[in-house]
Amino acid sequence: MTGRVVVAGASMAGLRAAEQLRAAGWTGDVTVVGDEPHMPYNRPPLSKEVLAGKAPFESLAFRPRASVADVEWRLGTKAVAARLDERSVELDDGSTLSYDALVVATGMRPRRLACPGPLAGRHTVRTLTDAQGLREELTRPGARVVVIGAGFIGCEVAATAVGLGVAEVTVVDPLPLPMVGPLGDLLGRALLRRHEERGVRFALGTGVAGFEGEDRVTGVVLGDGTVLPADVVVESVGSVANVEWLEGNGLDLSDGVLTCEQLRVGGRPDVVAVGDVARFPNARYDGVPRRVEHWSIPTDTAKHAAKVLTGAELPPFAPLPTFWSDQHDFRLQSFGAPLLGRDDVRVLQGDPAGDVLAGYHHGGRLVGVVALGGPATVSAAARYRAELLQQPALTA
Repeated sequence: MTGRVVVAGASMAGLRAAEQLRAAGWTGDVTVVGDEPHMPYNRPPLSKEVLAGKAPFESLAFRPRASVADVEWRLGTKAVAARLDERSVELDDGSTLSYDALVVATGMRPRRLACPGPLAGRHTVRTLTDAQGLREELTRPGARVVVIGAGFIGCEVAATAVGLGVAEVTVVDPLPLPMVGPLGDLLGRALLRRHEERGVRFALGTGVAGFEGEDRVTGVVLGDGTVLPADVVVESVGSVANVEWLEGNGLDLSDGVLTCEQLRVGGRPDVVAVGDVARFPNARYDGVPRRVEHWSIPTDTAKHAAKVLTGAELPPFAPLPTFWSDQHDFRLQSFGAPLLGRDDVRVLQGDPAGDVLAGYHHGGRLVGVVALGGPATVSAAARYRAELLQQPALTA
């Protein structure tokens, strides 16, 4: 295939898209556009190794395959508008790129709380710059840290802060347990116990009403009026899809970019979406379009979408979602779709009071497994991967 592909987004999904296009036989020009000045790098270590000072930036940068040596990288600039009927993308430097095929890989940005109070002292963790700035504050003697949000990033940051010797670490969340949304009550309670045993405090079942302080944050005001003293605040309250540049093209942008089962956007043969900005139906499960913010998804979507753009006839996209999260001295490892089985969680091995392997069931069928603990339990979870892959689709 010849012609130009424009890849909007220069993170992991953009890199994988360029590599997979070459692997699928696209021989024409490929231009990757991204707003960060850095070449693509690995984001999961930002809330752990980088924040802890154990990993320099050089260790995060991906090593591109030789096949993409001729790819043009337009870094430090971003797509601000698209005219899909005209096959063109406008960049924030005023230039316009025409294309024969477009890959939407613009990813997510952190959601921010719209609460009254100063901005100084409030952080998110999404980019290298974010992590570097937060680390400087966490290493100040006597720092009191409030983490807002008990999801993946919030729990990882809290664990890292405790490991750095931070004086006080408190996690705030309106839900009753950490990570209860994706994992349910069983592992939510186990996580709470493990974090508390290691010194993390929790204020659960309450939201944030505002921030105290003049020039910078000195306290977090909870919904019940309680004030938590804070020198550093980390907002980990979800993500917002970077889709504004696609407005005006008749697309469903209500939660990321809606695609079909082949990752095509808006029924167009020349536009696909990859990475965590893509909201796609997973043929392995119930066919409901969802975004998946897991590390494996950029590669999985890029591989499928590149083949679609080069004209391959493929079965519907049906990845097996996979994630892990390192917190303190233990790991969460998941295969499958635990979200679908939160109402029927069974212990497959171990005990929630220690290391545990939980099975998530939907309609009586195993749809996901999650390990919480050390290497032996994590390895046990991996043994279920083949079983999950071999199962017929829920919609079959």
